[in-house]
Amino acid sequence: MSEGPGYAAGCMLYWAEGAKRRNCAKLTNSDPELLAFFADFLERELGVPRSGMQLSCNLFWLERLQLPRSCLRKSIVNTFSKYSQKKRVGRLPYGTSALCVHSTRIVQTIYGSIQEYGGFDLPEWLE
Repeated sequence: MSEGPGYAAGCMLYWAEGAKRRNCAKLTNSDPELLAFFADFLERELGVPRSGMQLSCNLFWLERLQLPRSCLRKSIVNTFSKYSQKKRVGRLPYGTSALCVHSTRIVQTIYGSIQEYGGFDLPEWLE
């Protein structure tokens, strides 16, 4: 286990916000800086290449507008109106996104580190 503060911060972030899955280290949030930090942690501390990460955007408009899935069209990323001055407004200006790495080794490494930092033993995390 790494002893650096960046490693500990990444593990604690995952403990607080990460999905507790067996084969996927997944973190969902609306803060792009938080997801960028987690991506940096995965790359720098655990050796995950950026090409090995997946990003999903969570959009909840269909249910809110009571539309069927057939109404959904391809999402557009980073497109601003010429009048917007490239500013986002609202509570979640970026929506939410999930950053995921499908790797049992990565998940088990993070779980083991969390238990070591926290001073507890949850065998079900390491099965």
